[in-house]
Order: sequence, then structure tokens, then C-alpha cells
Amino acid sequence: MAVSISVVLLLLILALVLLRSKALKFSHALLCVLLGFCLSGTSLAPTIASGITATADVVGSLHP
Repeated sequence: MAVSISVVLLLLILALVLLRSKALKFSHALLCVLLGFCLSGTSLAPTIASGITATADVVGSLHP
């Protein structure tokens, strides 16, 4: 659960930065949010979640 919260916060911060820099319009951000809600209800949701978890595990195992 901690990984998904971190990803949500990271994406939220990125969206806010893009909105403030006028690189992302509000309508585009809203469309992305709606797409996320639609994807969460499909059969792709577990695949997307496992992909995010695997990516977080790889990044977490890197040592600088």
C-alpha cells in the first residue's frame, strides 16, 4: 500500500508542477485522471499494479 500512495503523491506533485508551468492544461490533467479511474476498473489493473510494484522494487534495490 505504501508504494501506491507514494506513486499517487509523486504523480500529483508532477501534475501540479506541470499545471503551474502552463505545460499541462487543466483539461489534460482531468482527462488523465478519468483515464486512470477507467483503467482501475479493467482487467489491466492488476498488471499495472504489479508493474509499478516491480519498478519500485528495482529502484529500491539500487545503491548509489
